[in-house]
Amino acid sequence: MSRGADNETWFHPAGSRAEDGADLVIDERTPGWRHTGLMTLTLASGESVTRDLGSWEAVVVPLSGPVTVAVAGDGEYALAGRSSVFAGPTDILYAPRASSLTLTGAGGDAEASRVAIALALDETGDEPPAVTHLPADDVPVELRGAGIASRQVRNFGVPGVLDASRIIACEVITPAGNWSSWPPHKHDTERPGVEAELEEIYYFETRSTDERGVDAVGYQRVYGTAERPIDVLAEVRTGDVVLVPHGWHGPAIAAPNADLYYLNVMAGPGPERVWLICDDPAHGWVRESWPELPVDPRLTD
Repeated sequence: MSRGADNETWFHPAGSRAEDGADLVIDERTPGWRHTGLMTLTLASGESVTRDLGSWEAVVVPLSGPVTVAVAGDGEYALAGRSSVFAGPTDILYAPRASSLTLTGAGGDAEASRVAIALALDETGDEPPAVTHLPADDVPVELRGAGIASRQVRNFGVPGVLDASRIIACEVITPAGNWSSWPPHKHDTERPGVEAELEEIYYFETRSTDERGVDAVGYQRVYGTAERPIDVLAEVRTGDVVLVPHGWHGPAIAAPNADLYYLNVMAGPGPERVWLICDDPAHGWVRESWPELPVDPRLTD
């Protein structure tokens, strides 16, 4: 597979950004990055870690297994989690800036719990929102696209669902062989009512649908313009991350023998917490074909 010229800057394979006991750390120390962050942790049953958020707000997202989150001065929250990211939506916990979080692996059927902490820089100076526990049953699930562009979007961290200062977050499931983040779109220029300036993190997991358990991969594309070039073409597996500072992004492709999951984390410097995108004019027409196509039955059965 050809590699994008900018893969070394914006593609981070699993393990390449492990730090301080975390499997993954993306934050303001990541070159070229400012507004968003992501941390993933693996916690044995009864194992605890404490993270002080400082100027960052957070959404705690169990990836597999349950986790307990104690918020200093507020209380303790038991997140039921799920067996894997492919098992369905999870309950989540939102914590505002200046919170101190202690996460504890809660065991259950799994030997360890895996958890993501999605982050956004909150320098608004506004009164921060309250700590919020959103149950899995309250997570809106959207079927987006049609045909081979069918995917499932779990909108736990979007405006209108979660009260937050800056962060926008969701999960996407793309069945084997399908395309998502399609048509390619961007959100890198502040145009009120039309487009919002947002950094974006893609955190990936994959699951083989082949009984032989062969290598489960997906692919992610990011490209820019002559004025703001970027060139990423990455083969992704569980634990890999692609950062999108600007430019058109898509498709995210699930190989024919592997389901693809990604966690999106977005935030930016604009005055509003809003997700406004524009499609690449060369591909935006594909939306017109969707009303005539069925949604992939693997997402509706």
